[in-house]
Amino acid sequence: MASASPAPKVRPKYYDLNLLHLPPPGLVSIFHRITGVAMFLFLIPLVLWIFQTTLTSESGFGTWRGYYANPMVKLIIIGFVWAFLHHLFAGIRYLLLDMHIGVAKEPAQSSARWVLGIGLVATALVAVRIW
Repeated sequence: MASASPAPKVRPKYYDLNLLHLPPPGLVSIFHRITGVAMFLFLIPLVLWIFQTTLTSESGFGTWRGYYANPMVKLIIIGFVWAFLHHLFAGIRYLLLDMHIGVAKEPAQSSARWVLGIGLVATALVAVRIW
């Protein structure tokens, strides 16, 4: 009589969500998607609403001017500036990749590092101006 072997145990899956293990092109790709969603859902509607309220009346402009004096609001603005700039530079990188420029491994990793670096430097320059 053949003995039935026990069914193998179903092992839990482990998803490593630590982004530090990704190569630079992977980070650029994930941040590009996250910043795109953040801009579509939050940044664009917020900016349009702020424009509407500041252009409607002088008191609306004064109200928002008072909000901008808050350091926490400035940090949020700097975060949105980083999202915009990263999305912009990563989008340019993807357009170049679509034209088959820099598709090999070394140029792709180099351009991803440039996107991450230029996004941070440009954000720092804007942050100095905002602060």
